[in-house]
Amino acid sequence: MGVKLGVPSKGRLMEKTFDWFEKRGIRLMRAGSEREYSGAVEGMDGLDLVLLSAGEIPRELAAGRIHLGVTGTDLIYEKLPLWQQQVEEMAPMGFGQADLVLAVPKFWRDVDTLDDLDAAAAAFRRVHGDRLRIATKYHRLVREFLTEGGVADYALVDSQGATEGTVKNETAEAIADITSTGETLKANHLKVLSDGPILRSQATLWRSRVADCTNAERLVLNDCLDRVLDPV
Repeated sequence: MGVKLGVPSKGRLMEKTFDWFEKRGIRLMRAGSEREYSGAVEGMDGLDLVLLSAGEIPRELAAGRIHLGVTGTDLIYEKLPLWQQQVEEMAPMGFGQADLVLAVPKFWRDVDTLDDLDAAAAAFRRVHGDRLRIATKYHRLVREFLTEGGVADYALVDSQGATEGTVKNETAEAIADITSTGETLKANHLKVLSDGPILRSQATLWRSRVADCTNAERLVLNDCLDRVLDPV
């Protein structure tokens, strides 16, 4: 058994994570084909690479099945209501930056703030007899943001993909989604409310607070953290 490091299994997040560790003297590699989820590590004995989807990593950290994991702030905050008790933020990694934002149709000219959205939701209820629908996969974060902003009369609609298209497809009236450039929002004729993002996210290295460690594993874990947390 060794110290388990969970890393996103594909795409730019995986590549940039590999680059980040390699700059700190630890080489991470995918073992075998792109369809295989096994990995290898050079430069640190006792460290095992586990390739997972970014969305699985918060769960594995919270369950103590991995000791370290790389995933976005947004996924930790959304999936782990008690995240401070389950994981510890070790290092923001400087890539994967994106904002979780609330967006409405551009032609809603009088809706620029959460107060405006609350008024629009009340008007929507009067006219249509239904709650204004907001499509998102970030139910907990969006609900907390809207509650703090005083927006009451809405319904969250689950969306696991192509969230920006739900307004055009008339399955929602507004959306809350992660965006890095805003270009997809513009392409779908949506505008971001001016109250600021719900959350600013980036790829981050997290340590599980609940994973069991033998004395040998604790030495490896501390050595790994000493190396990667030193300024490059």
